[in-house]
Amino acid sequence: MAAPMEVAVCTDSAAPMWSCIVWELHSGANLLTYRGGQAGPHGLALLNGEYLLAAQLGKNYISAWELQRKDQLQQKIMCPGPVTCLTTSPNGLYVLAGVAESIHLWEVSTGNLLVILSRHYQDVSCLQFTGDSSHFISGGKDCLVLAWSLCSVLQADPSRIPAPRHVWSHHTLPITDLHCGFGGPLARVATSSLDQTVKLWEVSSGELLLSVLFDVSIMAVTMDLAEHHMFCGGSEGSIFQVDLFTWPGQRERNFQPEQDAGKVFKGHRNQVTCLSVSTDGSVLLSGSHDETVRLWDVQSKQCIRTVALKGPVTNATILLAPVSMLSSDFRPSLPLPHFNKHLLGAEHGDELRHGGLTLRLGLHQQSVLGGQDQLRVRVTELEDEVRNLRKINRDLFDFSTRFITRPAK
Repeated sequence: MAAPMEVAVCTDSAAPMWSCIVWELHSGANLLTYRGGQAGPHGLALLNGEYLLAAQLGKNYISAWELQRKDQLQQKIMCPGPVTCLTTSPNGLYVLAGVAESIHLWEVSTGNLLVILSRHYQDVSCLQFTGDSSHFISGGKDCLVLAWSLCSVLQADPSRIPAPRHVWSHHTLPITDLHCGFGGPLARVATSSLDQTVKLWEVSSGELLLSVLFDVSIMAVTMDLAEHHMFCGGSEGSIFQVDLFTWPGQRERNFQPEQDAGKVFKGHRNQVTCLSVSTDGSVLLSGSHDETVRLWDVQSKQCIRTVALKGPVTNATILLAPVSMLSSDFRPSLPLPHFNKHLLGAEHGDELRHGGLTLRLGLHQQSVLGGQDQLRVRVTELEDEVRNLRKINRDLFDFSTRFITRPAK
């Protein structure tokens, strides 16, 4: 039986001829291309080995393709605002998307929007499930990383705001990337930030296991499957390898390039945007704003292959190619349903949600308030006010971030 084929799946922000390209990892041969829009950062996901999803850059929809119907756009999943990040559960049952500061959770089998989580105060920048789909992790521009129990979110009392299992607030600047290792509820999560640190957390206890300080902001992070090494992509183009098995263990470390010269990958001319490691841990894939995707030998730190794209790379990941990607006769087991844009009942006025709040009104309450029309007008006024306040807050936060991170003269 032939060994599974590893492929690289890449997108860039220009996408003049295609949205996504798939090439064989070791030979570099192009296998597939998908057309229709531009995928944003952290906006690419494989659903149940049958569909490819891409959150469109700056747009309020997610494109979906059957893996073998690459020339025909299967569906557009409409969202209430521009999608900032996207992921799917490994069991293929759920889709998660960040829309501004909210997290939207859909059930794949029905297309129902199950819940909207609004515990971040700025845009959600990255999302990822644990390997067993029991938890998911969210990181945002508000410097927070939240660990959520899927079971708790789905079974939460509708009258209460779902709460995350852990709130990790040790970062001091926006979160740029996160990676969840294997182990389900016992997994470890690596997070990177503009504050020049990468931190390692334990999902079960919520404890901070490790914090590594660098000389530059870290824009991407990943680990090999054995979690022997953590790879961190810098804002100036270097990739740093942090060994997780060194002894004695230290909770806080400083990565010093002059002392750890043998653990630095050099070749990109601009910031690293995405990282991924092969199954055996021997090969590292990186994408950059310099419009190239590079393949590295982990042991020698040498670049094996460089692929030039047409714009800054937004996504680059290594996947074991599913049967549906390699077989021209394969068809999905079930068609992709229509994904609802609103929560169940919300379009009929039964529930009106905003900012994590739920307003439930019985018939008696509606009559007391003078009818549903007056309620809708009042809710619209409140939503406009909240949007204005959030815009002011976001502008102040962005100005503060630019001021703090600007290079010293």
